[in-house]
Amino acid sequence: MKKSFRYIALSFVILLGLSAPQAFAGNKDRSGQAGASELLINPWAASSGWGNAGMSSVHGLDAIFGNVAGITSCHTLDVNFTHTTWLQGIGNDTRISSFGVLARVGESSVLGLSLMSFSIGSIDITTTQHPDPGTDGTFKPNLMNINLCFAKSFSNSISGGVNLKIISESIKDMSGVGVAIDAAIQYVTGPYDNIHFGVTLKNIGPTMKFSGDGLALRAFLTEGSSQQFTMVQRVDDFELPTQLSIAAAYDFLFADVNRITLAGNYSSNSFTNDQFTLGLEYAWKDWFMIRAGYTYEKGIWTKNYWRSGIVDDDNCMNINRGLSAGVSVQVPLSKKNENMKLAFDYSYRDTFVFNGTHSVGARFIF
Repeated sequence: MKKSFRYIALSFVILLGLSAPQAFAGNKDRSGQAGASELLINPWAASSGWGNAGMSSVHGLDAIFGNVAGITSCHTLDVNFTHTTWLQGIGNDTRISSFGVLARVGESSVLGLSLMSFSIGSIDITTTQHPDPGTDGTFKPNLMNINLCFAKSFSNSISGGVNLKIISESIKDMSGVGVAIDAAIQYVTGPYDNIHFGVTLKNIGPTMKFSGDGLALRAFLTEGSSQQFTMVQRVDDFELPTQLSIAAAYDFLFADVNRITLAGNYSSNSFTNDQFTLGLEYAWKDWFMIRAGYTYEKGIWTKNYWRSGIVDDDNCMNINRGLSAGVSVQVPLSKKNENMKLAFDYSYRDTFVFNGTHSVGARFIF
């Protein structure tokens, strides 16, 4: 027990030490100046169904986004496919395709790999010479995140993990590549392991910067001159959206087959408003789960928000807030191996102005 508490203390010191200069140094006046904001999008259907409230008890591939320490729940092999319709009704059909796999590599260690790819659709090219849309064709932005993670159970109560992220953003003639690290711990206690705590520090890494031929411009030496030269525009680098999350959950167990989990999560964002999420999940025999959550941030209850649905309050900074809901169905695949399951997940997240975000996923658990 003393050894477990030493692990907890050391983990908290490391996480809070890393977060001190970044996660708590956010300047809300710089909202919108961070890059790679897709790092804050949860691509998985199960955990997003209650607004990321369950980050203290999240498990499986959903834990790669929420709390990477939770991947230690993998018994042998987990595979997850999820498709997300992001901000439905924005014009261009934005889709997010996510795939991940977890594999146990030791008695207490798990390795994971996941890929998150965006399909944003075509955007009209406009230039100073041809400002009308459709004149010079279209282009397609490409956004992709790759996660390589490792987690280890230090005891029956505590586990920790790290996640290395590779970030790629590009168009035809310009691109940017970056790296970031997540660090997280989960702690479980109680007479039936029904009390959960979790801390996650996300997106710690160096700044990113774009480069490529798209920054070069052909210009005339003087007005009316036939002599041209190439001018390269200077671009500034940008920071990543660091986030610190602290979460807790309590499981109410009834008649060995029913579970109700009350969960809460606090997220401190370095560039936008902090958010509080409260969620509730009901599970029957671990075969059927239904969940809902509510995410609050400063300014969400202003009169302007409810009257017009337009972003006209300077206090509102995050697109995902308000209600979320989801459902999961898990089907056993083998009578001999109770850990072998096929699961289907669905989630809906309310969004500011747009028509919400829908996610559908399938999981294979071995």
